Amino acid sequence: MQFRQQALAKLQSPEELDLPVRLARPQGWLALGVTVVVMAAASVWAVTGSVASTVGAQAVLTHGQGSYLLQSPVAGQVTAVLAEQGERLPAGAPVLKVRTGQGETVVRTVAAGRITALAATIGQIVQTGANVASVEKVAHASDPLYATVYVPAESAAAIPAHAPVDLTVSSVPAQRYGVLRGHVKTVDRAAQSPQSIAAFLGDSQLGEQFTRKGRPVAVLVALDRSASAKSGYRWSSAEGPPYRLDSMTLASGSIKLADQRPVDWLLP
Repeated sequence: MQFRQQALAKLQSPEELDLPVRLARPQGWLALGVTVVVMAAASVWAVTGSVASTVGAQAVLTHGQGSYLLQSPVAGQVTAVLAEQGERLPAGAPVLKVRTGQGETVVRTVAAGRITALAATIGQIVQTGANVASVEKVAHASDPLYATVYVPAESAAAIPAHAPVDLTVSSVPAQRYGVLRGHVKTVDRAAQSPQSIAAFLGDSQLGEQFTRKGRPVAVLVALDRSASAKSGYRWSSAEGPPYRLDSMTLASGSIKLADQRPVDWLLP
């Protein structure tokens, strides 16, 4: 009953045509202004901005020329091991002696390098072509290290020249010393087989490991040098680890891809 009386009273009262009409409250104007500014900023960013993306993959620290597998040219029994693991040898240096039916044969290095692994022991019977040692092709101790990152083949085309690379080294605590800095030197456009990776690294197990998800592309990364760091290379932390890095150390690499314009993927 009360609502009916109010309705009748409103019908009988004259229209208040002289009073101003409020279209929006101040809070509404503020919200509208903020919305317009945000939309304008988004439009400018969509046209002029860019989106940075990265690709991550397994990596290994090596010297630039890689390694090779030293194979026995004859079948027979190993009678002497003439080299030690970690020893640096010139080309043609003796590594093993193998006794055959025609006498003893000396297995020698093909190129100068450092013995990273010995697969033969005294008394062992080896066949022709058997892997007896892994030799890293490095002539001097001061030769710089590189990183080889094995990225998925579908991501290789998006890697620009000199792209920055961050490397998390397995032997260096990243929480304390950060990541190792570098930049792309070359991108091998051909996909790598387990055999080609094993031939370059001198390790058949790594060849299998890096190709479990398909044949990758090898990206050679030059490490940024630092005279003040004890490792000789630049890190995301102030000085990096207080020791030098060893070759054949595993790592994981994050490579920055070419920047993409957001309008390319925002619009259908």
